[in-house]
Amino acid sequence: MTTILDVTDVTAGACCTPLQREPLTAEEAEQLATAMKALADPTRLRLLSIVAASEGAEACVCDLIEPVGLSQPTVSHHLKVLTTAGFLERSKRGTWAYFRLVPGALDRISQLLTGS
Repeated sequence: MTTILDVTDVTAGACCTPLQREPLTAEEAEQLATAMKALADPTRLRLLSIVAASEGAEACVCDLIEPVGLSQPTVSHHLKVLTTAGFLERSKRGTWAYFRLVPGALDRISQLLTGS
């Protein structure tokens, strides 16, 4: 009994579709992973939303505690994660800390994912 095998013509070109744009570099992937980890928490997403919806896209930490129903130290921890990830800026006024959205921070996530 003879078995016939199909032969692939390797001269016909690549077997895969070529890339249409440059993929993420290792550094971009690391930055994106850090940013996405910061956003991968419902409380942090709510905090960003509250800050974004506040007048001037800025809110005092004292105004963020009650809406999320967590203690001040826990809210401060979440805000620090968002600040470290580059989504928020912090300024101190008297005894209170105020947080403001970093202009374009969320746009940068979108650009890294879409390559635009």
